[in-house]
Amino acid sequence: MDVANMHSHHTQYGNFYDFCRDSTLPVCNLFRESPVNGGSGWGSCQLTGIPLSGGRHLTNLGSILLCGIAILVTLLLLWRSERKRAAVGRREMQLFLIGYLIIEICEIFTVGGFPLERKVRIGFTAVHIAAIVANSWILLMNALVGFQLLDDGTPLSIGLILLSAAAFFIGTGYIVLDTGFSWTGFFDSDLVKPDRSYAIYTLYQLVPLVFLFLYFVLETYLVIKVLGEKKPMLYLIAATLLFAVGQIFQYVISTHICRGTHGKINGALFETFFTLCAVVMLWVFWSSITEDDWPMPAAEAPYT
Repeated sequence: MDVANMHSHHTQYGNFYDFCRDSTLPVCNLFRESPVNGGSGWGSCQLTGIPLSGGRHLTNLGSILLCGIAILVTLLLLWRSERKRAAVGRREMQLFLIGYLIIEICEIFTVGGFPLERKVRIGFTAVHIAAIVANSWILLMNALVGFQLLDDGTPLSIGLILLSAAAFFIGTGYIVLDTGFSWTGFFDSDLVKPDRSYAIYTLYQLVPLVFLFLYFVLETYLVIKVLGEKKPMLYLIAATLLFAVGQIFQYVISTHICRGTHGKINGALFETFFTLCAVVMLWVFWSSITEDDWPMPAAEAPYT
């Protein structure tokens, strides 16, 4: 593809049309009327779900139930983290879990297909996408915490992570809202072709992947080179594979599930499930590299 064509309509960069046609992404709420009144409004397969009164539909009950389970599991992990008093990066891990909690609460309303007003749905969509970007940043910061550049759990460490994550959250949230509501009109040119937004595509599809990749690289170095361990890598690789499987369900298999079940379900609920498994595995990974960090003689150990 030559450079002249890069900015023409041939480039796929920023284009959500195919994604939104084949799967249920929160970002799709920005480009079309919500998929509530009688189906999903997307080309490939109509998610009909469960009919409600007045011709409305609850389109993705499976996703809603799995989000509920994810919320309960995350609360359990938060509680378990709280009990690991000596663990390095405990507070930072809890920040990540709280971020994931926010994502799952939003997902109920953005992907779950509740009959909401479009304005409310766009609001939830903005928080959802902003939380994904901010939380992938928090995860990357969790990797840095392991290198003990700053004392973990201190107001400075937590404050720096929270402030930087808040910057990502507010910035992304504003761009999504401005795109959805076209307050300034600045992002409207992106929407000349429907379903295209360069800014959101970059923030939602690419930035989290970069952060996740860096997290993987840093943690691999930490485990193998610094700690001289092998076993925790199994948990990290498992988390990576589970996350990847979830994305494959979301982007590749979703449309086939939708057609096969005549619009009852699609890949979204599997994406929710596998992402939850990945988060649990990340927690197990973190737990496995932190539990033996404080070798103490039995007599001196205050917690035994």
